[in-house]
Amino acid sequence: MRIQLIICALLCANLNAFAQVGKTTSGNPVFPGWYADPEGIIFGKQYWIYPTFSDKYEKQVFFDAFSSADLVHWQKHEKILDTSTVKWAKKAMWAPSIIEKDKKYYLFFGANDIQSDQEKGGIGVAVANNPAGPFKDHLGKPLIDKFYNGAQPIDQFVFKAPDGQHYLFYGGWRHCNVARLNQDFSGFLPHADGSIFKEITPEGYVEGPFMFVRNGKYYFMWSEGGWTGPDYSVAYAIADSPFGPFERIGKILKQDPAVATGAGHHSVIQVPGKDEYYIIYHRRPLSETDGNHRVTCIDQMTFDEKGFINPVKITHDGVPMKKITK
Repeated sequence: MRIQLIICALLCANLNAFAQVGKTTSGNPVFPGWYADPEGIIFGKQYWIYPTFSDKYEKQVFFDAFSSADLVHWQKHEKILDTSTVKWAKKAMWAPSIIEKDKKYYLFFGANDIQSDQEKGGIGVAVANNPAGPFKDHLGKPLIDKFYNGAQPIDQFVFKAPDGQHYLFYGGWRHCNVARLNQDFSGFLPHADGSIFKEITPEGYVEGPFMFVRNGKYYFMWSEGGWTGPDYSVAYAIADSPFGPFERIGKILKQDPAVATGAGHHSVIQVPGKDEYYIIYHRRPLSETDGNHRVTCIDQMTFDEKGFINPVKITHDGVPMKKITK
C-alpha cells in the first residue's frame, strides 16, 4: 500500500510539473485562494501582487504577497505583515499599496475599519528591505486616523508623480482625498493653498482610487457600486495634473454574467518600455454568494486612438506569458 502511495505521489508531481511547463496563459484567478483589492507593481524584473486576504473582518489580520517573472507562474510569500507586528491593528487589514524609495519598500494599508474619529485605526505604513518583507510598522501608530472631508481612512494608494513628489490618494464613504507625503513617509506636506487633505472626489466615486500617467495625462480610476454586489465596477477620468479636476468619463470594468460578477477594486501595471497595460482586479465566481469570496484576476487593458480606455473584457484565460526584458 505504501509503495502504491509513493508511486501515486510521484505521478501526481510529474503531472503537475507537466501542467506548469505547458501553461502559457495566467488563467483567472491567477493564484488560488480568496484575495481582493489587488495592487500590482513591478520591482526589477518581477511582477508583484499585494492583495487583501478576503475573509471576515476578524480574520483579516495579515497580508500575503505574490511574485512572478512571467505573469503565469506565481510564488506565494506568506504573511509579509500581520497584527503581531502592527500593535494598533486588530482586524480588517485592507488594500495594501507599495512603493520603493531609497532602496526600501513602504507598504501602506488600512486597518480596523474605523467608523469615527474616536476609534483606533485608519491608514498605516510598514517598511522592509525587500518586497517580500518581513515588513515592520514604520510609525508605531496610524499615518491617518481621522475622517477628513468625509473620507473614511481606507483604500490608500501611494503615487510617485513624474516630478518625484509622492502623493497618497485614499478614501471610502464616497469621498477621496489627496495628500503630499513628506520625505520619510512619516507625515504630510501642505498643498499650495495650505491644506493637507485636498478633496478630489469625482462623480460616482465610492472607493479604491488608483492613478497612472500615460502620454503626459493623469488617469484617475476608482470603484463604484457596492463591494458585495454584482454592480461593483471601475470608472475613470483623465486630467492634466494629479489634482484634477476629474470629470467622470465612464466605466471600463464590470461584471460579465457569463464569466463572473462584482469586478472591481483594481490596479494597473505597464510593461516597462512598452505601451502595454494590464488591469489587476478582484471578482466573484458565479458559484459564490458569500460577499467575502473574491478572487484576484488579470486581463489586458487597451486604449483607443484618442487615449480613452477601451472597455475591459474579463476572461477565464487571463493574459499570455510576458517576461520583463528591460
